[in-house]
Amino acid sequence: MIKSVAIQGVKGSFHHIVSQQFFEDTVDVNECLTFDGVVDSILNAQSDAAIMAIENSIAGSIIPNYALIDTHNLHIVGEHYLDIQHHLMALPNQSISDIKEVYSHPMALLQCKAFFKQYPHIKLIEDKDTAEVAQRIQKHQLKHVAAIASRLAADLFELHIISESIQTIKHNETRFVIVKTKNSEISEAQINKASVKFELDHKRGSLATILNVLSDCKLNLTKIQSLPKIETPWKYAFFVDLTFETYKDFEKAKSIMAIMAQDFKILGEYKNARL
Repeated sequence: MIKSVAIQGVKGSFHHIVSQQFFEDTVDVNECLTFDGVVDSILNAQSDAAIMAIENSIAGSIIPNYALIDTHNLHIVGEHYLDIQHHLMALPNQSISDIKEVYSHPMALLQCKAFFKQYPHIKLIEDKDTAEVAQRIQKHQLKHVAAIASRLAADLFELHIISESIQTIKHNETRFVIVKTKNSEISEAQINKASVKFELDHKRGSLATILNVLSDCKLNLTKIQSLPKIETPWKYAFFVDLTFETYKDFEKAKSIMAIMAQDFKILGEYKNARL
């Protein structure tokens, strides 16, 4: 049973919201400033599991997190999609004309860039976490400074929401994965999604051949992400998410991929959160 979970950020962050929604039982949250800290928390057995954002519907893949999962041989045991609503918040009794600086995570600033074009007097400054900025504003009673964060952060740190849902694209989702140091314990009957990694030779049609195997085995490719191999220039590893109706179809496909591809690795077998 998972009793504690590591998150990037503080309470009120989107990772914190995922911890509340994904786990039916109340879990203790261990706050970490960075994703490296999140990984260290589970490697050192300070946390039973960790939550990591992996991709966003607007900004795309969070590539460093793919590398962290792979490098440290972590296992994806679940996933969760969260509707991301970014709110502009500050200490009470201030309007947007009073705000001179907005601090937030680079991803949040990117997703809200269009909103701030109409307010050229505001300086946008990158910071390490959305909710941590909200916490800092409350703690130090910072006037003329605003945060971009969740409604939960505004409630926790008693901030006034100046403007709601300021993200450029209103339907804005982030996919989070739940990772552990050991593989999932759910039954094969419940598993209908997997994440795998492999490498291929620089040969014509090598990727197409693998994709044909997936199709022949009745697997649906929902995500493919390439990452360069730092130690081998111009060679890439592929990270692939697959969905399937029966685990037997996946078993057949992975046995073939293990032969055809190099450094084939299963990153996780879990339930598809989209169903």
